Amino acid sequence: QVQLVESGGGLVQAGGSLRLSCAASGRTFSVYAMGWFRQAPGKEREFVAAIPWNSGRTYYADSVKGRFTISRDNAKNTVYLQMNSLRPEDTAVYYCVAQVPSGRYYQWNEYDYWGQGTQVTVSS
Repeated sequence: QVQLVESGGGLVQAGGSLRLSCAASGRTFSVYAMGWFRQAPGKEREFVAAIPWNSGRTYYADSVKGRFTISRDNAKNTVYLQMNSLRPEDTAVYYCVAQVPSGRYYQWNEYDYWGQGTQVTVSS
């Protein structure tokens, strides 16, 4: 079992930055691929970013490429999402996710564990 706890959400003006953190506890963090999804009110949950266990190639939704960066520190059991140039359409609850590596990152049902989410609100 893996427990995931997100932090770092909040209110920011358009063009600003936030860094989300996700602290993992439980089983060995380093073996899991990690990612972030988000869900805005009235919309479906959508993939944001993912990073394999070895921090190799990273994966991003087209809507965040060039603005968001996912990274992980296996020594700290933590994954991060640096979000720059934020837009009002980035407003959502952001969820940290973990999976036993499958090589498939874009669908929410590929992930085995979910955090409770952290709210990000971007004002125009």
